[in-house]
Amino acid sequence: MVSFLLSIVALIAGYFIYGKIVEKVFGVDENRTTPAVEMEDGVDFVPMSWGRIFLIQFLNIAGLGPIFGAVMGALYGPAAFLWIVLGSIFAGGVHDFFSGMLSIRHQGKSVSEIVGIYLGETARKIMRVFSVVLLILVGTVFMTGPADLLASLKLGGISSLNIWLAIVLIYYFLATILPVDKIIGKVYPLFGAVLLFMAIGVGGMLVIKGYNIPEVTLASLHPKGLPLWPMLFVTIACGAISGFHATQSPMMARCMTNEKYGRQVFYGAMIAEGIIALIWAAAAMTFFGSTQGLSDALAANGGAGGVVNIISKSLLGPIGGVLAMLGVIACPITSGDTAYRSARLTVADAVNYDQGPIKNRLLLAIPIFAIGFGLTRIDFNIIWRYFAWSNQTLAMIVLWASAAYLIAKKKLHWIATIPATFMTAVSITYILQAPEGFKLPVTISYPVGIVAAVLALAIFLFKFKGKKVQLAKN
Repeated sequence: MVSFLLSIVALIAGYFIYGKIVEKVFGVDENRTTPAVEMEDGVDFVPMSWGRIFLIQFLNIAGLGPIFGAVMGALYGPAAFLWIVLGSIFAGGVHDFFSGMLSIRHQGKSVSEIVGIYLGETARKIMRVFSVVLLILVGTVFMTGPADLLASLKLGGISSLNIWLAIVLIYYFLATILPVDKIIGKVYPLFGAVLLFMAIGVGGMLVIKGYNIPEVTLASLHPKGLPLWPMLFVTIACGAISGFHATQSPMMARCMTNEKYGRQVFYGAMIAEGIIALIWAAAAMTFFGSTQGLSDALAANGGAGGVVNIISKSLLGPIGGVLAMLGVIACPITSGDTAYRSARLTVADAVNYDQGPIKNRLLLAIPIFAIGFGLTRIDFNIIWRYFAWSNQTLAMIVLWASAAYLIAKKKLHWIATIPATFMTAVSITYILQAPEGFKLPVTISYPVGIVAAVLALAIFLFKFKGKKVQLAKN
């Protein structure tokens, strides 16, 4: 219990202390005109209050990740607490802050365009394809996930997965093409209330009922049969660091009226998500008595969704359990809709295609949704595995771009360079040994991944040392 409570305190302290450092290093300019004001178009560039933007950003980035990912990450025991705390403060918060603030500095551009500015034209072209593919994968994952949960709850007497899939798909389509303040800006406060009820309820009952939440010890950092490296750092992504967030931040960068709100919105939303992940990791590793008990429960109940359902109903009762499950459903829905919206904006930025006219938005949205719907016919687990690796790889690239910006501005680049190097080691090691990757033994994947990360750091420092002046002009 002590480790769990200290972890929550550490996340909150990280927001006020390290978040302020990151903000100062970046150099927020309160007098600078933002894209929301300069380029207001009533569709994607729409000025909003920072509180409203925070709520949208928080729900955008949450998805199933900090819940399902944390439940699966709980198999690694209390080591999950350390990764969530350290990852959120020193990696995820930095990643989210820079992806949002750099977009503000560059007319609300999508992440692929930002990466191109700081890492070059080749990186831009790769990222355009990479980010759109990732967004469609996210939209697909977050389409089938909530539809399956809604079918299991039989809301309105509807138990058909295909019917719920169609309903979710229609909602996603409308949220993708309509102005950002018409559906997303109005529906998210309700979803936010449900999500907060779920988190506070589950976390509060763990404390009130005196559940014996495991402590972080040297022994707990070595779970039997489950190597922490690099699996933990890919399993828990959205609750620590996630490249998907970088695709969402530019959308809110187009709505922010002043740079001074950047820490509250971008860094703050990541910390809030870390707290959600902590709660679910603690609940999962505690409720079933042990990590082995959790493993058995996952196998017996069809995965993380079944485990979340059992925990919610047991801790909060039938009504509270349903509300909590609706919170779990709201998470992926509020990421799935904006994933498709971000995919539309990314393609539009790449081809410089005006998104003001509704026909232009339809021209891009229809083929994107056709691809996404086609992917729902593929095994969910396969989609999720490829999403997990591509997600962390995108985070790695965005951190390198952020480091390049800081070098260009002659600022403390290590706040981005260190987590970028770490995530490089994670991504390369994972794809070398993962079943969906090269399936190499750890005797090869471990040293190759670490050496590759060190080489990436050396090449980065050598390459960008002579480009400070040139990049600083952007």
